[in-house]
This record gives sequence, structure tokens and C-alpha cells, in this order.
Amino acid sequence: MVGTATASSTDRRATVSLFSRLRTAEGQADPFPIYARLQERGGVSPAPWGGFLVTTYSTCDQVLRSSAWLEPDTSWRERQGERTRWSASSSREISRTLPALNPPEHTRVRRSAGTFDRTTVDRIGHRVSGIVDRLLDTVHERLHSGEADYAALVCEELPVATIGDWLGLPSADWPRLRELTHEQVFTQELLPSASQLARSDTAMAELRAYFLDLVRERRARPGDDPVSTWIRTWDSMEPDRDKADEAVYFLALFVLLAALETTSTLLSTMTLLLVEDSDRWRMVAERPDLVPAFVEEALRYDPPTHVISRVAASDCLLEGTEVRAGEMVHLMVGAAHRDQARFSRPDVFDPHRKPAHLAFSAGIHYCLGAPLARLEAQTLLRRTVTRLPRLTLVRRPAHAPRVAFRRLLNLDVALA
Repeated sequence: MVGTATASSTDRRATVSLFSRLRTAEGQADPFPIYARLQERGGVSPAPWGGFLVTTYSTCDQVLRSSAWLEPDTSWRERQGERTRWSASSSREISRTLPALNPPEHTRVRRSAGTFDRTTVDRIGHRVSGIVDRLLDTVHERLHSGEADYAALVCEELPVATIGDWLGLPSADWPRLRELTHEQVFTQELLPSASQLARSDTAMAELRAYFLDLVRERRARPGDDPVSTWIRTWDSMEPDRDKADEAVYFLALFVLLAALETTSTLLSTMTLLLVEDSDRWRMVAERPDLVPAFVEEALRYDPPTHVISRVAASDCLLEGTEVRAGEMVHLMVGAAHRDQARFSRPDVFDPHRKPAHLAFSAGIHYCLGAPLARLEAQTLLRRTVTRLPRLTLVRRPAHAPRVAFRRLLNLDVALA
């Protein structure tokens, strides 16, 4: 192949030292200076463990929209061999959910899932408003006696209450489901440790048992809820009832995981951006029409998911770098969102800029729940500045030990 540039072991070692900093507490709190150093090494650089890191916006966007790049699906993971992170039971399980499927199976499953159309979102929206008001009541009461952890009281509660109510899950189950969601995410991280994979395996096994029981219960007593609808849909598509129930289980699992993990991070990051700067609070309070733009800029500035992975369907060149069929590239979305070639003053939070980001992915895997996540974020932002006196940040929040999936562990606020 003419004109290729194969990454050397020297390049790979140099990237190791940068990438290791992303795994420190400082790097997780502020990874963007490290991303800038990675970008200086070129838009495509060797990953320490094999494959490549992609940091330019245009190339990340191109890969996400191209059929030449595939999800690391079940068959790909099986080819990686035993005793690898890809052979973990949680990895195999997550590979059968909608985001990890490739056409034609992806097309079939996505159609069966339906969409969050305007009617559905409007119906859920009425519930979201009530949930937000109830949660803000709790925050208001807590603030009278001092500080309040906004992440724990609101940002963690709103997504599970919203999706739990929509799916018809008992409210008593919500706290445990939220805990399991945070545990399973390690199998989707870049370099999970053996102990983290074990935690993911345990959490995923419990989630599987929970949702298979739910499917059996809804089959016995169907109702007017999404799980019952999916059962009817898959019964018309799949004559084998066990396979149909398994398909519904994977849909329910996917919806829960997608709705809880990334949405809670969006809400906490958005609120952090609001309370850490009095000018931002004042801007939203005086210009409520800027709420949607504020949410979109939060998604660009610090997205919930900083890394999306894809696999080359065939040998190709990516920004002059040779990538072999089956090799993985890690799209560093967090870095791409600070690409100076795409954004003017990318390190400045500016809701007035033209919205553009890859926080919800792109192409055929564009996030199915994006309308719901936007609804929750916009509702919370509007109601927060309307119902609460101005809040101020008490201390910088801690972050979970992750690289790909961002998560604030606390968001302590007080009355300004």
C-alpha cells in the first residue's frame, strides 16, 4: 500500500506516558491538557495496547458515519481469544445489546425498539417535570441547613426515576438498578482491571436475571408499557418464544444502561458548569431561551462519553496511517470536541456557538435516547434557575476512576 505510515514502537511508547496520565485523579478531573498533547502527535496515534487513538473532529465524524467501520460485535470479540477482556461474560453480554450490533442485525433490532418520537417524549415530559420539582424540593430543604450534594439528590435520581417510571419498574428497585449500572460500565472502559471486570460480570449477571424475570412477568400479565410492546413486536418477528424473550431482555437492558449512566453524567456536568460561574447562572436566568444551547454546549465541552471504539472492516488509511482489517480505533470524542480546526476557542464554554458535537455518536448508531436526554437536561436546567436561589460550588467534585465514561461522584453546592 503506497504512502502508508506505520506506527513505530517508539511512537507507541511515547503515547503510553501521556495516556497513563489520563488514569490519574488529576487526569480524570481535567483530561483536556493531555488530549492537547495527544493531538500534537497527530490526529491518529498508536494506542499503548494496540490499535489507534483518533483525536481530530473530522476523522472521528467520518468514522462514525461510514459503513467501512464496524462495532466490535460478538463475532469480533470471540476472535480476540480466551482470557482477554473481550471474553469476559459481561463483555459478551454487552456485545448483544443494540449499540454493539452491526447491520443487518442492528437494523432489525433498532426497528423493533421504536423511537422516542414527539408523542412519546411529550408524554414522558409531563412526568419529568413532576419528578424534577419533587427532587428540587428536597434540595431546597437540604440547603436551609447547609450544603447539598446535587449529584446524589438530583442528577443520579432523575434518570432512574424517568426510565423506571416509563418501563414500569417498581420504585423500590431503582436504587439497586442504579448501582448495578455503575458497576457494569467497567466492561466498556478502555483498560479495565481484572477486579473491575469481575465487578462488571457480577453486576451484569444480576441485571440479566432481573430483566429476564421482568420479561416473563410482562408476558404473563401484559400491559400498556414498552416491555409489553416489545414482546408483541418480537412475537411477530421471531417464532421461537425463548429467542423473542431474549431479544426483549436485551432491549430493556440497553434502555436502562443508556438512560442511567450517560444521562446522569450529562446532568451533573451541566449543573457544574452552571454553578461554578455566576455569569453563566445569570445568563440562563435572564435568557431562558438559551437553555437548549447551554445543554448542547455542555455536551460539547465535556461529553458523558469521551471514547467511542470502532473496528476497521477492511485495510484502509486513516489520516495517512495504515489500519488493518479488524484493528480497533478509539475515537477520542473528548479531544475531538476541543479540536481547534473545528471550533473557535474550543476551551471556552460558549452557549452562543453553533451547536456541533459527537456526544450522541453519529450515523446509524446515533443515540436512540438523545431526545429523552435533552428533555431531562433542559427541564432540569430551566427549573433549577427558576426555583432555586443562585447556587455556588462548595468544592471541586471528585471523579470516578474512568477514562471513557465520565462520572462526577459528588456535586456539593450551597446558597450563594
